[in-house]
Amino acid sequence: MNGVSGTGSVVGEEWGARAARSRALAVLRVRGRALGLAVLPAAVAVVLYAGGVTGHFTGTGWDTARWVVTVLAVVVLLAAAAVALVVTRARPAATPTVELAESAAPDLYRLVRDLADRLGVPPPAAIALTPDCDSWLEDRTHRAHRLHRTSGGDGAPILVIGSPFLWWMRVGELRAVLAPVVAGTGPAAQPDIAAARRFVRGLDAAVAVPRDPGLGPLRRLGAHGVGQVARVLLRACRGHAAEMERGVAAAGSERAQAVDYGVRIVAQEQVGLAYAGWDRLLTRVALPAWRMGRWPAKLDAGVVSALTELSRRDRLADGFSSRLGERPACDLLEEPGAVDEATSLLAARLFHGGPAEPGPDWAPVEWSQYPEEVVDRKWRTDAARLHQVLDGLGVASPAGGPASGTTGPTLTRVMAHLTAPRPEHEPRHERATGVEEPRYERDTGAEESRYEPDTGAGEHGRDAGLREPKPEPFADTAEGAAAEGAATRGGRGAGAGADEPGSAATSAAAPEHVSDPDPDPDSDSDLALLPAGPEEDDDEPVNPAAEALAGALSALLAREEAAREARVAAAAESARATDKGGRAAAPDAVSGPDGPLPLFPLQPPRTGRDLLADHVTAMVCCAAVDTAEAAPGLDWLDGPALLVGGERAADLGPRVLALVEDGDPEPLRAWLTRTGVRPEKPVRLV
Repeated sequence: MNGVSGTGSVVGEEWGARAARSRALAVLRVRGRALGLAVLPAAVAVVLYAGGVTGHFTGTGWDTARWVVTVLAVVVLLAAAAVALVVTRARPAATPTVELAESAAPDLYRLVRDLADRLGVPPPAAIALTPDCDSWLEDRTHRAHRLHRTSGGDGAPILVIGSPFLWWMRVGELRAVLAPVVAGTGPAAQPDIAAARRFVRGLDAAVAVPRDPGLGPLRRLGAHGVGQVARVLLRACRGHAAEMERGVAAAGSERAQAVDYGVRIVAQEQVGLAYAGWDRLLTRVALPAWRMGRWPAKLDAGVVSALTELSRRDRLADGFSSRLGERPACDLLEEPGAVDEATSLLAARLFHGGPAEPGPDWAPVEWSQYPEEVVDRKWRTDAARLHQVLDGLGVASPAGGPASGTTGPTLTRVMAHLTAPRPEHEPRHERATGVEEPRYERDTGAEESRYEPDTGAGEHGRDAGLREPKPEPFADTAEGAAAEGAATRGGRGAGAGADEPGSAATSAAAPEHVSDPDPDPDSDSDLALLPAGPEEDDDEPVNPAAEALAGALSALLAREEAAREARVAAAAESARATDKGGRAAAPDAVSGPDGPLPLFPLQPPRTGRDLLADHVTAMVCCAAVDTAEAAPGLDWLDGPALLVGGERAADLGPRVLALVEDGDPEPLRAWLTRTGVRPEKPVRLV
């Protein structure tokens, strides 16, 4: 089983190819059975007519049977023809990518062709980039896809490469990682496997036909019938198709073992590291910019900066940064900057639902402009929204104080509104004296001191990562960074891990006093015997003012988001009308199931408490920038950051949470005094 030749393990490769071909034949047998079932009534009708001609089936009953079977055969054949036509003509789904012409990356095409020659397989027809940390072969032999191809290769699939790999990996590492993927073109050229794949892709495309917007009522009804038949066929061949792809992958992996096998083992570490850095960059750095109507134009270059910062913080990852002296894979492109900009725009469309083209409300931003164009603008926009809601609630500015004569939006107004009256029996926190406390936490244990919120990045909520780890825990090891990236990807859009027992987010989200529900409704008298304590009723919010303000903020943001989506939908509809009048729609047009929405949302919707904490933090940051020696900054691993004296203010978040959740202003007031921020001074808003 371990004999190695010029193309890897012969036995293993042969086993994988044979397994894939046998499963492909099983898929084709499903197609054959469906075809046989469709022609069965016609075959029965032929037999009945033959029996009548030869005098074996005569009489009124046989004549009636012939007519009934003939009508049934015609109906079944027409339905089968309709299903076959839809399956054949339906356009298979294609991953949105940035296709690279050979003139734009001649060295990359040369590397892939040399790799295919060493593996003894056909080269891919073309190369495309995707804003993700993955690589695969994609069949685009359908005529709708061939119309927009920029390079040749009629029957071979195209090679899709994750764009972060080109910027973070070295040339040798990229070649080693792509070897198993390129080796898959060999099984793809096998006729049975190619036919089975076309059949499965056609069925998958037929299932989506009823959702086409241009269908009339009658055609949509017929499309629903075709979709049901396609679903039945897909269920019948789903297991065989999955095993076929596993066999193809096994054959490709065995064939690729003879090409840079040792380098591939090392390169897999870089895959995991790039995975973690890319996910961190999207959720912490790019997402705040996208929400502000700006899209970072150099996301792939940002991955290098983020992972270099990780290497600087983590002494165990020093070896990763030393690789940067070798030739990066992005040197294989003629214009890396233009390619990076195109993939960055596509990432914004896929993960945020942004427009397809730049415009006045959707402009690119360079990393050097990020603190001013995104961070500072985000803070001032959020602060302005917060004061707009306070005005709507009729909250007046606090009277008295050293700056009672000043007018304008102040942090004092926000703190006074959110401050909750405390019972007399509850002692004041020692932070009111200005003495530095070791930490602020509630029922979270000693481990909570390692966690902090993402200052200014909009992730203060309990279920959205209330206390995110500091860079030190994140960068303990390179393996930990890769594991965090994989875990975050697996939980995108679903809040994965936020509610697991024992997690920091769960501990922070747990109220201080939780009473079990009474299973016996007649035991109220027993509860009445318990001594009365200072605990508040669980049904009443700890800070009613914060609850009301959070609800008003959520409503205002929902209206703003609805207006933004309406503008994007109108622009998309106008673009579609233009395409109908002139040319067909571009193949990379992206839209969600409900319109111009992100296909892969990065995070679940934020709660009202999260939004309020974000806006209060933004107000504090504006006051710090305007009245103290503070400035907006960019942390490559944690996104927008407040820099006080050139250092990131990592201890602001817990104090904001104390104000928002408990109505306790003393921790925040102590921080303001220590950093020299004057909350009574008006701040500049957008």
